Amino acid sequence: MAEGIPLDPMRKSSRRSPYAYRSARHSRFSVDDEPSSTDEMPLMMSDEALGNDESDYQTLPRARFDHRQRGLGWFLLGGWRLLCGSCCDCLVRMCRRKKELKARTVWLGRPEKCHDKFPKNAIRNHKYNVFTFVPGVLYQQFKFFLNLYFLVVACSQFVPSLKIGYLYTYWAPLGFVLAVTMVREAADEVRRHQRDKEMNSQLYGKLTLRGKIQVKSSDIQVGDLIIVEKNQRIPADMIFLRTSERNGACFIRTDQLDGETDWKLKVAVECTQRLPALGDLFSISAFVYAQKPQLDIHSFEGNFTREDSDPQVHESLSIENTLWASTVVASGTVIGVVIYTGKETRSVLNTSYAKNKVGLLDLELNRLTKALFLAQFLLAIVMEALHGFAGLWFRNLFRFVVLFSYIIPISLRVNLDMGKAAYGWMIMKDENIPGTVVRTSTIPEELGRLVYLLTDKTGTLTQNEMIFKRLHLGTVSYGTDTMDEIQSHIIQSYAQGSSTASQKSQTPGPKVRKSVSSRVHEAVKAIALCHNVTPVYESCGETETAEADQDFVDDNRTYQASSPDEVALVRWTESVGLTLVNRDLASLQLKTPAGQILSFNILQIFPFTSESKRMGIIVREESTGDITFYMKGADVAMATIVQYNDWLEEECGNMAREGLRTLVVAKKSLSEEQYQDFESRYNQAKLSIHDRALKVAAVVESLERELELLCLTGVEDQLQADVRPTLELLRNAGIKIWMLTGDKLETATCIAKSSHLVSRNQDIHVFRPVTNRGEAHLELNAFRRKHDCALVISGDSLEVCLRYYEHEFVELACQCPAVVCCRCSPTQKAQIVTLLQMHTANRTCAIGDGGNDVSMIQAADCGIGIEGKEGKQASLAADFSITQFKHVGRLLMVHGRNSYKRSAALGQFVMHRGMIISAMQAIFSSIFYFASVPLYQGFLMVGYATIYTMFPVFSLVLDQDVKPEMALLYPELYKDLTKGRSLSFKTFLVWVLVSVYQGGILMYGALLLFELEFVHVVAISFTALILTELLMVALTVRTWHWLMVLAEFLSLSCYLASLAFLNEYFDLAFITTWPFVWKVSSITLVSCLPLYIIKYLKRKFSPSSYSKLAS
Repeated sequence: MAEGIPLDPMRKSSRRSPYAYRSARHSRFSVDDEPSSTDEMPLMMSDEALGNDESDYQTLPRARFDHRQRGLGWFLLGGWRLLCGSCCDCLVRMCRRKKELKARTVWLGRPEKCHDKFPKNAIRNHKYNVFTFVPGVLYQQFKFFLNLYFLVVACSQFVPSLKIGYLYTYWAPLGFVLAVTMVREAADEVRRHQRDKEMNSQLYGKLTLRGKIQVKSSDIQVGDLIIVEKNQRIPADMIFLRTSERNGACFIRTDQLDGETDWKLKVAVECTQRLPALGDLFSISAFVYAQKPQLDIHSFEGNFTREDSDPQVHESLSIENTLWASTVVASGTVIGVVIYTGKETRSVLNTSYAKNKVGLLDLELNRLTKALFLAQFLLAIVMEALHGFAGLWFRNLFRFVVLFSYIIPISLRVNLDMGKAAYGWMIMKDENIPGTVVRTSTIPEELGRLVYLLTDKTGTLTQNEMIFKRLHLGTVSYGTDTMDEIQSHIIQSYAQGSSTASQKSQTPGPKVRKSVSSRVHEAVKAIALCHNVTPVYESCGETETAEADQDFVDDNRTYQASSPDEVALVRWTESVGLTLVNRDLASLQLKTPAGQILSFNILQIFPFTSESKRMGIIVREESTGDITFYMKGADVAMATIVQYNDWLEEECGNMAREGLRTLVVAKKSLSEEQYQDFESRYNQAKLSIHDRALKVAAVVESLERELELLCLTGVEDQLQADVRPTLELLRNAGIKIWMLTGDKLETATCIAKSSHLVSRNQDIHVFRPVTNRGEAHLELNAFRRKHDCALVISGDSLEVCLRYYEHEFVELACQCPAVVCCRCSPTQKAQIVTLLQMHTANRTCAIGDGGNDVSMIQAADCGIGIEGKEGKQASLAADFSITQFKHVGRLLMVHGRNSYKRSAALGQFVMHRGMIISAMQAIFSSIFYFASVPLYQGFLMVGYATIYTMFPVFSLVLDQDVKPEMALLYPELYKDLTKGRSLSFKTFLVWVLVSVYQGGILMYGALLLFELEFVHVVAISFTALILTELLMVALTVRTWHWLMVLAEFLSLSCYLASLAFLNEYFDLAFITTWPFVWKVSSITLVSCLPLYIIKYLKRKFSPSSYSKLAS
């Protein structure tokens, strides 16, 4: 892959970078940062890398170079502009200087002891306030050349010597545009204010010396003790002090923070959890030391100190003691001390503020209007030059500029804005995509120009509902249709009591082949024990963790876990007869099919990590005292630690091809002596000061030898409806799909395969974890040698690559048919979107359903939110809201295509309408001694742009080149849209030539055929102009709609009816005569007939791709 991208600094560095790496600098990297074998060093480095200590060698030569260039000549030739710009930037930075984030000491329940001033805990998503609304909206409008141009022209009419026509002909359209824009922005802003007010007004319990009081979310301060009930949103970042759960832990839902619907287990501070009563929190003197606010939502460092005890109590705090804002309490009631508020919370730090998105078509039209202005100015200069620059030529020049101002019609903005509103209405009324909401009405055309689609995984591509599909024991495999056999084996195993079954399962004898029933029992028992799932019982409207003496009722039991895979496994064991009924930090209990309770003591737990890719548990069965070490994990991690077998690798591959997530389950029986020896070594390793993690891992690995392989499980994460055909449709349309997820690498890879994001015959390159520049360089070189393979990379490795080799990595990744980025933070998702925009200049679309996707959605050119299980945060922040992922296909292929095609045709036709009348004005002025006198005045100009031609021109928003069914059947048609051929300088030039031709025919024809008075020229030319525009609309239409026909006849009727009242411009006696009719008909025929002939010949001999399909 990408052989054309040289990665050797010594070969082509002069071409790629102005500052070549020299051999001495290269040798420095070879010694300090890279192994000597690293060849083919990538050339370009990101700005961050250039500012890094490893790259500081580049700053000195560059500084010297700049210094040599600076002098008087440099200052006169443009240096003054650079210096002024630098001064302005410095002032802006001073005004926007952010307060430095600092670590803090927070006293429990005593906010007054916090000496620093912390931000208010208010959510603020609105863009304006009462004072900034009008200036802000006006700035957003007049920063575009088109609107600024209209403003200058309209203001010029207040100068008597420059006045051309009536003021209302200039100010009425401009005022209408501004009024519509302000009303729309005001409505959006009011909705944002209402949502913010609703969130900030939520009430929470606050503990004080006088008891519990209610406070608004926006009034919460650092140091407050806040009570959060079950299913209530956590209002600020807090340290978890107490819970109503007896085990001192609770679960929270973090879907609005990291996008994962799995519940996370949080543990209360031990010192405060042990206090007898809630009010005792005020009787102790304690504080929390918290690190400064940062982006990382997966880490935290702090300390808890109680001063009034002897000796003082010190507890280290980690991520498991935190409750981040925007998460939701899933079990019990929690009490926490607030450490971060407002814009310092993790959720706000990871959220980017909404930007005003501008469509690519608007930018293209803005460039065309600049070209038209240049043509207008040159035309005015030519007219004045032919006049000889006589008299007050400056005034006459500006009058000509104003006279030709119709070449850039103000109705362009009005028509496009109304068209966008019409497209939004059509999208929301489409019965094939019910529930779709258009929240940003300014960019519907972007849906037809997309090249990159960046999608979340959990809740977007998948339903996040795991279903147990397969159990493989090596010689026998069970699927969904044979689960009843497993249930019968379990019933048979426990028929004589749990103790007998337990002894049976623990009986040594490796040479004796175990029966299928025994092997099934051991596998199910291992799955039922090796997990971190906690059963929870709903009673009297409250959730309570099961106690040992409770009567366990199946009807009100639910399971909580940090992984949906584990919940699926435990639910499956329940379905086959072995039920988890109770669990706390030290024990768990299972219920057999006969209703007997098996109790197990939890001796050790080894949690899952992305490095180990496995989790383990050591339990002791109370009835027999047997100690067993159970372990499950990914096949790549377990294959080397289980006993030799000849089926594991093959079956893992088979299940992966079916899109199942596989787990290998194994066990090892331990004697009391073996466990005591392990425990002593394990505790000693945990007390180590140096290399603690390595020593602990080494001790655990001593157990992970020759484990008995029990089974292989296959769990399916159900995909959203029609995900596979939708992704196939998007790929065929030329859209490159990147999956950005916070989930594990293995899970992301499995979903990429099952959803057919990566085709079955396509290779996958898993980017190895890299931590420094050398490793990133070697892995990039390995990756570039791969051909046509999908890329899977973790967020940490991605960060390292972007730090040193941003340009090279993006170039290589963009050539992949699919890219999967796992373990991505919300900020990283937005960063990837920005990188694609910078390096490819293509339009990007981001789609997600959780709060962690908001930054990505807002950063993309087009953001789509799915309203699903993870709430409405993504949906509310998106430009378009849908209910299912499969609706993306129709939204892009049909509505995106129609919006872009219609706006391109509408925009160019409106410009044609202005250019044709400007061409007529130029011919008129040149014939009548270059006088800066308008050809049409007053109501004629207003009527021409409104009632006479507005309805037919605007009816182009109903036009379509292909039927929706055809656009979905042939998604390859979408590729042409991304090339921007519907609106380009080529198509624009064609319209210019048409306008000049028709303007010349209309004006010269009227001058040749006029009778005795000049008023006849106006009557003939204006009538022929109106008829020509109506016929040109008919020429442009590809598919007729009954409203188009109605608009044509309505406009013609309005014009004919108005002739009776426009005595100032028309001679009624003349326009009712036969000469008037034939002269107007002749001119109109000559102006339009050649264009109809050319269009027919083009369709006959050079049809477009969609025309071929339509025929």
